[in-house]
Amino acid sequence: MSLIDSHCHLDDEQFDGDREAVLERAWAAGVSDLLAIGTGDGPPDLECGIRLAERYPSVHATVGVHPHTASKADPAAFRRLEELLAHPKVVALGEIGLDYHYDFSPRETQRAVFIEQLGMAAAARKPVIIHTREAWDDTMALLERHWRPAASAGIMHCFSGGPQQAEQAVAMGFYISFAGIVTFPKALGVQAAARQIPLDRLLVETDAPYLAPAPHRGKRNEPAFVVHTARKVAELRGAAAKEIERAATDNFRRLCLQAKDSSGYT
Repeated sequence: MSLIDSHCHLDDEQFDGDREAVLERAWAAGVSDLLAIGTGDGPPDLECGIRLAERYPSVHATVGVHPHTASKADPAAFRRLEELLAHPKVVALGEIGLDYHYDFSPRETQRAVFIEQLGMAAAARKPVIIHTREAWDDTMALLERHWRPAASAGIMHCFSGGPQQAEQAVAMGFYISFAGIVTFPKALGVQAAARQIPLDRLLVETDAPYLAPAPHRGKRNEPAFVVHTARKVAELRGAAAKEIERAATDNFRRLCLQAKDSSGYT
C-alpha cells in the first residue's frame, strides 16, 4: 500500500513533543508522501512548511496566507510569497480562501487577500488549495472570476459539501480531498459526494492534527490515520481499498508532483 496525505499541519505545536515519531508511524502505515501546509500563524513567517520539507525528502510544502490571518498580509508578505513559490519543494499555494464561520479577519480583507493569492498562483503555474467554510457561494464566484480564466487546477481541501457542490468544483477543474469527516456517521452529504465524484479527481487527507477519522475521532489526528479515510471512501464506493489508494496517490502526483523527480526536487 502507498498513500499520500495531501494536507497536514505538521508544524502544529501539538506535534512538538513527538514529530519524528509521528512521521515514522506514517511511513510505517504506508504513507509515502505528505504535504505540509505552510500557512502556520500567518505573516511574517511564511516558511513553516518549507522548514519541514527541507528536512524530509518525502515531505512537500505549500506557502500561503490562510483566511484567518488575512489581516496580517501586507505588500511585503505578498512579495515574500512570490519568492517562496519558486522554492523547489513548494508544490502549491494554500490553504487560501474564505472563512465566514469565525471571521477572524474581516470578510472584505479575506476576499482581497484571496484574489491576490489566486493571481500569484496562476502566474507561478501552481495549483491552489482552497479553504471554504460557510462561504461556498462567494468562494466559487471568486474562483470563477479570478481562477477559472487561468485554466489551472486546485484542491478543495477537507471537503464538507454534498454532491452538487462537488460537481460544481470538479467542473471548474478542482480535485476533491476527503478528510476524516467522511467517516462520521452523520456526514451524509460528504459521503454521497465521495460515492459520486470521478475517481481521477479524488484525494484523501488528514488535516492533522484536526478532525481525526473513526476509529480515532476525538483524539489528535496524525498522517498515519489517512488510511482510515481511504478505506471509508473505498467502502462507500464499493471498491477495493487498493483501488482508492492507487487513485488518490496517482492523482496527487499528477497534480502536484509531475514536474518533480524522485528526490522531490525539480
